[in-house]
Amino acid sequence: MNSTQTSVAKVGVFAIGLEAYWDQFPGLKERLEGYLGHVEERLGQWADVVSLGLVDTAPKAYDAGKRFAEERVDLVFCHAATYATSSQVLPAVQEANVPVVVLNLQPVSALDYETADTGEWLANCSACCVPEISCAFARATIPFNVVSGMLYENAEAWGEIEEWCRAAGVVRTLRGSRFGFLGHTYPGMLDLYSDFTMHHAQLGLHVEILEMDNLKDHVERASDDAIGAKVEEARETFELDESVSQESLDWAARVSVGLDGLVEDADIDALAYYYQGTDGSIYEQLGASLILGNSLLTARGIPASREGDLKNAVAMKVMDILGAGGSYTEFYAMDFEENFMLMGHDGPGHIAISDRKPVLRELELYHGKAGYGVSVEFSVRTGPITICAVTQTRDGRLKMMAAQGESLPGPTLSIGNTNSRLRFSLPPAAFMNAWCEQGPTHHCALGTGHQAGVLSKVARLLGLEFVEVG
Repeated sequence: MNSTQTSVAKVGVFAIGLEAYWDQFPGLKERLEGYLGHVEERLGQWADVVSLGLVDTAPKAYDAGKRFAEERVDLVFCHAATYATSSQVLPAVQEANVPVVVLNLQPVSALDYETADTGEWLANCSACCVPEISCAFARATIPFNVVSGMLYENAEAWGEIEEWCRAAGVVRTLRGSRFGFLGHTYPGMLDLYSDFTMHHAQLGLHVEILEMDNLKDHVERASDDAIGAKVEEARETFELDESVSQESLDWAARVSVGLDGLVEDADIDALAYYYQGTDGSIYEQLGASLILGNSLLTARGIPASREGDLKNAVAMKVMDILGAGGSYTEFYAMDFEENFMLMGHDGPGHIAISDRKPVLRELELYHGKAGYGVSVEFSVRTGPITICAVTQTRDGRLKMMAAQGESLPGPTLSIGNTNSRLRFSLPPAAFMNAWCEQGPTHHCALGTGHQAGVLSKVARLLGLEFVEVG
């Protein structure tokens, strides 16, 4: 997979109706097909559409399902154009073997009760069969959701449908993505320990184990021209604090070039990494010098999660696919005077969502970690934000969490770390209590915009539990 590309979802769509109506009510079928044309046009704004037209018998439903399966669609939209029996709907979705969204979209806001005849009612009775087919899907253990509203000029309903398409695109991108795991998890962080097989099975991604020796080899092979170009990239991207020495910048640039080579060779789409090393060895030096390179990788769509947190690499990747960024983050402090949470981390940040030119600052000491070197300092731009976390339940299931809030202007810590002032709907203490009740990891992915709606749909399509806090 191309590491910097996001896949557009492929969605199937079909409308439903009852064949017996067509001779009874001339023109009804053509009218319903017109409704489907509008649905196809709108879905085509957000996804690749495979439309199988109006399905009005059980045999046609079986044929539709086979076609959806052949096309390997990610999601099926069933447009309830008028009444249809559930027996002519269920086969299409059973054969496709993907989740289904039922579109209960009424063409008019209300019937003209004085003049409407049976044919006019049937042209607007999308709601009639939705409970019936919902029961069929539930009893057949098919994941389904219903979007109800109006067919035309209904921003809320079509906003929901857009989120379903975006969520399907996330799932399509995750499946087959290659997540690198370099080094090991930070010793003792029990919340971070994660089962690679669980990620393969529940998300459909691939975990590629990378060796520090591979990184060392790439770093040693880095050319002077490539290092010089990386130094220039750093100078253009960051504001260099006066603490940054040329020697440290050159070394961080060399390691960044090595990282680029490692990622390219292994075709990596996201990275979880950490290595401590000992006694000033080359591996300690490498482990301490990954922040610049991984920040640049994260900004171009290859998120890097420090401390070997694979679950958080998934959260970061999901947020990045949504175009929201997804910066490596943890809880720093509660501010009870101005009612916000200070959140950030040492290590890589998604500098593409910074509100100003990020700073490179040289640190003589990394707290809790070996070595020294240049580190990244920035805040996420002000405005609406979402934090997304992936954790693990006691029964071995992945679980997604999210909270929406606002990034605030104001001073932050100048300690060579990412840190932002974030206000959520709950006060700091209440928010921390509610968040921790869900058994999260201490990391999360911080992104821009309010994304909880589409994140809940990503979790639904993946079969994961989802909780929105606040």
